[in-house]
Amino acid sequence: MNINKNVQGHLFALTANVMWGLMAPIGKFALQEFSALSVTTFRMVGAAAAFWILSIFCKQEYVNHKDMLKIFFASLFALVFNQGVFIFGLSLTSPIDASIVTTTLPIITMIVAAIYLKEPVTNKKVLGIFVGAMGALILILGSQTSGNGNSSIWGDLLCLLAQLSFSIYLTVFKGLTQQYSAITINKWMFIYASMCYIPFSYHDVAAIEWSTISTLAIWQVLYVVLGGSFIAYICVMTAQKLLRPTVVSMYNYVQPIIASIAAVIMGIGTFGWQKGIAIGLVFLGVYIVTQSKSRADFEKAGKEV
Repeated sequence: MNINKNVQGHLFALTANVMWGLMAPIGKFALQEFSALSVTTFRMVGAAAAFWILSIFCKQEYVNHKDMLKIFFASLFALVFNQGVFIFGLSLTSPIDASIVTTTLPIITMIVAAIYLKEPVTNKKVLGIFVGAMGALILILGSQTSGNGNSSIWGDLLCLLAQLSFSIYLTVFKGLTQQYSAITINKWMFIYASMCYIPFSYHDVAAIEWSTISTLAIWQVLYVVLGGSFIAYICVMTAQKLLRPTVVSMYNYVQPIIASIAAVIMGIGTFGWQKGIAIGLVFLGVYIVTQSKSRADFEKAGKEV
């Protein structure tokens, strides 16, 4: 049973990051017709509506006031700060720098989990994160072109802050996923995030001339809302319930792989031996981290001794 749950956790984490990986090429085209703030607001409001509609057909869960406050802070770290700060940072730095900074998520999560959850920092865990990071960096740097300048230390720091924000969510709020269903948590998280974004994005959304927006751009935004938000957050929250925070964060390395494959399929990229090696290193890194011992494993071993 535990093995089955473990496999399910990995499948959910993989699915979430596949969805997020596809958002890079799909969202890039949507941003040609919508502002980043508008797309982010559509994402929050649209996903909130989808979760509330789905919740009508699910078992209703009572959330006490104390946990409702926790869900509010979870939405700040998982959605508001993570998405908003990253987009602002991306506007100040180059895409290549932003992509490299995202590879720090498993490292930061390992540190936060060690401090907050007392999860051990084992040699296997460090080796796995290093191997996975090397694969992701080879993939990202191999895709770099001469026109990707305009990097900024402030933009890079903001992107790094966004990774710290999401790692805090994965670690500190893991308990919420054990207590409530993904539907219940997400319907409130996205409502709170929408309330935070709407006051700042109202003018951007109101200024959209819908008659000039193409049907393709609307479909692209719908993918961001339903695929990159609705489905992805159900999956990552379910994975959070079944796996350790560091293991969930390791799947972050899958995103540049999916973005690269999608770029090749869409005819805006190529696939060579370097990318093949990079993909192999990423999945090897994920495997090594999953083989590392958790705090529970050490406690169990201590009791047996």
